[in-house]
Amino acid sequence: MHHSTHDILAPVPGIARQIHSFHFGPRGAGKLYIQASLHADELPGMLVAWHLKQRLAEFEAQGLLRREIVLVPIANPVGLEQVLMDVPLGRYELQSGENFNRHFVDLSDQIGDQIAEHLSQDAQHNIALIRESLRRALDAHTAHTPLQSQRLTLQRLACDAEMVLDLHCDFEAVAHLYTTPEAWPQVEPLSRYLGAQASLLATDSGGQSFDECFTLVWWQLQQRFGKQFPIPQGSFSVTVELRGQGDVSHPLAEQDCTAILDYLTRYGAIEGEPAALPALPYPATPLAGVEPVATPMGGLLVFHVKPGQYLQAGELIAEVIDPLSDRVTPVRNTQAGLLYARSLRRMATAGMVIAHVAGNQAYRSGYLLSP
Repeated sequence: MHHSTHDILAPVPGIARQIHSFHFGPRGAGKLYIQASLHADELPGMLVAWHLKQRLAEFEAQGLLRREIVLVPIANPVGLEQVLMDVPLGRYELQSGENFNRHFVDLSDQIGDQIAEHLSQDAQHNIALIRESLRRALDAHTAHTPLQSQRLTLQRLACDAEMVLDLHCDFEAVAHLYTTPEAWPQVEPLSRYLGAQASLLATDSGGQSFDECFTLVWWQLQQRFGKQFPIPQGSFSVTVELRGQGDVSHPLAEQDCTAILDYLTRYGAIEGEPAALPALPYPATPLAGVEPVATPMGGLLVFHVKPGQYLQAGELIAEVIDPLSDRVTPVRNTQAGLLYARSLRRMATAGMVIAHVAGNQAYRSGYLLSP
């Protein structure tokens, strides 16, 4: 194992922050990248990463790793220290108000201009060319704030990986994941091993999130040059949502760690016989088919359903109670689907999204993510 540290731009003198990356396996034979807790208040993935670190070290000592695996257990030191009056605030940077998992650098046009005269009919040559151009462009990019510096550091670590796993969680949720339709055939075994009860697919969900800042580069280059030159999808990414914020326990982390290692074994990154594939709990559905269920008014929020329940259209999800007027307002979904996540809060405000239901039919467009 090789341990590297990467300095982040300091906000003021006297403060130092670093990203720590742990590198396992042979270099030059392919690369996989795994990070945890980019939203710093989402900690199940951090514990899974700790378990992965122990297991990967064992596999490396046994000579079982076929590819380099880069692990970043703490992807957001900036957000991890944001605790205000005993409340962790790890989703948004306090200074800018920006979501830590949005606005990663988009270099698709720049890379396209750089490689246009150097592409060939050799697909492997084109993959190597694009990865090298992406590395150089990110190395040349300048960060002006600690947030930009952190984002750039993470992009540099993962830009040349063939697989990117970004470990998150929701508020209260069952295991689920996000990836692209193009990557779904490769990702489906991971969904099975994890027991993901929703697998949500979108090529571009908006916001330039960490996972899509890699897949979109390749997809956009395919759109630009694919009719002239062979450009494979040189990187695929998955955002893995490991249930809810309170689901931090060794039994769950060990279960998820084993699932990821089984997947990496089946993928060919770890030598061994992969575990048998479990059944897929719920078919993949379009992210554009997710219904964000919102409250029409504020009040005390009382749920009637839990994450993991399949709902018919019009089912009672929750009640919003006004203790002053005694008014009780039902909140229902409009389309059938799996309720995979709900809010932790129990005092709703008007227009607040309290749950997400994964339906089969796409009906939304544009920006598809939560704020």
